[in-house]
Amino acid sequence: MKKVLIANRGEIALRVMRSCKEMGIATVAVFSEADRSAPFVLYADEAICIGPPPAAESYLQGNKIIEAAKKLKVDGIHPGYGFLSENSDFAEKVEKEGITFIGPSAKAMEVMGSKLAAKAAVKKYNIPMVPGTDEAIDDVSEAKNIAGKIGFPILIKASAGGGGKGMRIVEKTSDFEEQMKLAVSEATSAFGDGSVFIEKYVASPRHIEIQVLADKHGNIIYLFERECSIQRRHQKVIEEAPSTVLNSKIREQMGKCAVDVAKACDYVGAGTVEFLLDEKKNFYFLEMNTRLQVEHPVTEMITGIDLVKEQIKIAKGEKLSFEQKDLKMSGHAIEVRVYAEDPVNNFLPDIGTLQTYRRPQGIGVRVDDGFEEGMEIPIYYDPMLAKLITHGSNRNEAISRMIRAIDEYEISGVETTLPFCKFALQHKAFVSGNFDTHFIQNYFTPDKLKSADKLEEEIAALVASSVFLERKTPAFSNNEVNHQKSKWKTNRLVE
Repeated sequence: MKKVLIANRGEIALRVMRSCKEMGIATVAVFSEADRSAPFVLYADEAICIGPPPAAESYLQGNKIIEAAKKLKVDGIHPGYGFLSENSDFAEKVEKEGITFIGPSAKAMEVMGSKLAAKAAVKKYNIPMVPGTDEAIDDVSEAKNIAGKIGFPILIKASAGGGGKGMRIVEKTSDFEEQMKLAVSEATSAFGDGSVFIEKYVASPRHIEIQVLADKHGNIIYLFERECSIQRRHQKVIEEAPSTVLNSKIREQMGKCAVDVAKACDYVGAGTVEFLLDEKKNFYFLEMNTRLQVEHPVTEMITGIDLVKEQIKIAKGEKLSFEQKDLKMSGHAIEVRVYAEDPVNNFLPDIGTLQTYRRPQGIGVRVDDGFEEGMEIPIYYDPMLAKLITHGSNRNEAISRMIRAIDEYEISGVETTLPFCKFALQHKAFVSGNFDTHFIQNYFTPDKLKSADKLEEEIAALVASSVFLERKTPAFSNNEVNHQKSKWKTNRLVE
């Protein structure tokens, strides 16, 4: 494989390109008119514009991307995540053109792309699943009876869903009909498929996922777990590896289940099997993501394995160069997603220009991003600016290193989720490891950040006043006065 086209944008496109460069593989960027000057476009060996800014007219135009690949004679296409990464039609078309799709087969995507099909596929492996229906339900009366037998609260979920769309929690029988109609309507609108099913609602779950790698020779291994329970709007904000709640026995059980899920759909490549873990440490299969995950860096940090390189090697037909027994966890890693969102205003996107953009540095700090100072945040795409990852010899060191990195990260021109991430990392529930997916609703309100901002302003005013008075005092030598130059940034004084 000598040339790879990355069918994506931003930080993930750059991240894939860097691994390709280390492997001696040339890269091709496809870009929309909004991304013409983006870092990933400038980094690639070749780049080609595929359409206007809206994703539907550019990054989701599979045929245009394939035409670009043929024109530039690429050997493989890496889809990253999002956009076409889990589109089975696109994967199939790529393969039909004689180009290697760096990911699983179209068949595996189809099976795992439907939650109901996935349930049916894994059933013969006795994978633990949340009590509920195995098939889609459209009869409201029948569905209500089933819900009553399962026991409220229950969860209505879209079969083709994701990101919380087409999902409704129902606390009591009287609310069921209305919530089911809303779930079907939202699923139809979002996915073109109104199929829904019912599950028992797990009240205080942890969201644990297992990274798997599978080659074309039948070898499948798991690379331990990631804890992804800090979420807003069913989207992850903070991830870490390993989880504080798993012991070696449960970790092995979940890992073997994840391997069986991969076997159930003849999986090839890098994938992630997601589980819910209840308060009694019972785990249940949730779904499989047939692609690289946003949070994959924390797995790379604790295993030392470059998952993108492994994807490419597998796509080339190579066998995995290591076995399960060879894998060891080293230290602890945490990732925070830096979104251009205002956590004080219900995490709404905050689009603007990056007037200041300076990355944190130092030992154990990694930044995967796709922006530079002075760039505008496009309104057409996900508002994630970067992934900030830290690694330490233990969890406490990883946390303290992350707090230091957040303090060093200078961003102005847009609001970001960094203040919330710092709040979460310092909260006693997170520090203790005793939290679940309801962290935000249980512990966070905008006032928490507003009060912190007010305190910072008061301290900054006191510091400025103190420096002014010192400068007015004649007792200082010139040398001492020169050392009073100060700068206030991210709630600390830097001298």
